[in-house]
Amino acid sequence: MKSQGRYFWAMVALLVAGGAVVNFWAAAGEARVPRRALVEFPAEVGGWRQAGPDARFDAATEAVLRADDYVSRDYDLGDGRTASLYVGYYSTQRAGATYHSPLNCLPGSGWELNEPATVEIKPANGASAFAANRYVIQHGGERQLMIYWYQGRGRAVASEYTDKLYTVLDSIRLRRSDGAMVRVLVPVRGSEGEAIETAAQFAAQVAPNLAPYVPN
Repeated sequence: MKSQGRYFWAMVALLVAGGAVVNFWAAAGEARVPRRALVEFPAEVGGWRQAGPDARFDAATEAVLRADDYVSRDYDLGDGRTASLYVGYYSTQRAGATYHSPLNCLPGSGWELNEPATVEIKPANGASAFAANRYVIQHGGERQLMIYWYQGRGRAVASEYTDKLYTVLDSIRLRRSDGAMVRVLVPVRGSEGEAIETAAQFAAQVAPNLAPYVPN
C-alpha cells in the first residue's frame, strides 16, 4: 500500500510539474530566432542562376497561404534545364497559420498528381541526406516533376505528419514552431528519370543555402 501511495504522489508531482512547464511556455510566448528575408536567397546556387524576377502572388492567394515570408522564382542551369523554387516560411504555427501541402492546393488548381514516391536529396555541402516527396503533376498537356519537403529547426522531412509531431515537441522543448515548406518543380520534357535527376540535383544545391532563411 505504501508503494502505491508513493507512486500516486509521484504521478501527481509529475502532472503538476508538467502543467507548470506548459503554463510557463504559454506565458513566455514563442521564441524568435534571427533570420534573413527570403528575397535575399542566393540568385545563384551551384551553377543554377535566377531567370527573371521573383514571382509574387495576388492578395487572395497570399491570404490563403498566410506565410510570413516566401520566395517563388525560376532558375536556369544554362544547358536548357530549368527549375522553379518556392519556399514558404512561417514564423509560428501556434496561431493556425501553417504549411499548405501541395496535395491540397494543386488539385484545386486543376493539376493531377500521379506516381507518388520519395527521392533522396544529398545536400551539396555533404550534410546528411534526407527524403523528399516526389510526384509527377499534369495540367492539360503540361507535365512537371515536383519535389517537396518540410524544413525547420534543424530538420528536413518528407512526412507532413512527422513534421507536425516534431513541431509539437519543439514547441515544448524549444518554444519554437517556425518552419517552411520547400518545393521544386522541373518540367518533364524527356524521360521522367531525367526530370527526377535534375530536380534532385537542384534541390541538393538549394538545401545547404536554406539555414539563414529557415533557421536551424
